[in-house]
Amino acid sequence: MTEAVVSMTVNGDERNATVEPRKTLADFLREDCGLTGTHLGCEHGVCGACTVVLDGRATRSCLVFAVQTDGSDVTTVEGLAIGDDLNPVQEAFRAEHGLQCGFCTPGFVVSATAFLERNPDPTDDEIREGLSGNLCRCTGYQGILRAVRAAAEATKVRTA
Repeated sequence: MTEAVVSMTVNGDERNATVEPRKTLADFLREDCGLTGTHLGCEHGVCGACTVVLDGRATRSCLVFAVQTDGSDVTTVEGLAIGDDLNPVQEAFRAEHGLQCGFCTPGFVVSATAFLERNPDPTDDEIREGLSGNLCRCTGYQGILRAVRAAAEATKVRTA
């Protein structure tokens, strides 16, 4: 089988590897980079558990081959923290109990962070729409909605 060399920036660090062309970005992040916060749920792009930020856009990493991301910039849930501090979305998910079993949480946190960068003052309906590509089987979504609302407020306070 032919292999390809990929080079990308992951959470600010240059990563180089030789991969099979069929290896997904999700598998590359988990296996080659050791970043297991990117979860694999459905592996069909439906659940959102594998969401990362790829070149500035929230992306389902199970639907992208690692070779397609050569030269790209990738941010995973592990790359969202600000030094040793949680980012506003991570902190809000913790404070508002926007999680239960935690399996979907990394995808929600990454998606919410990307969403709030595009829409820093969303309505509840906009939050629901913005996160509609992420599925949770446990929480009933109310804690997640509160967390995104709180993160938006915290971000407004920090930038004011």
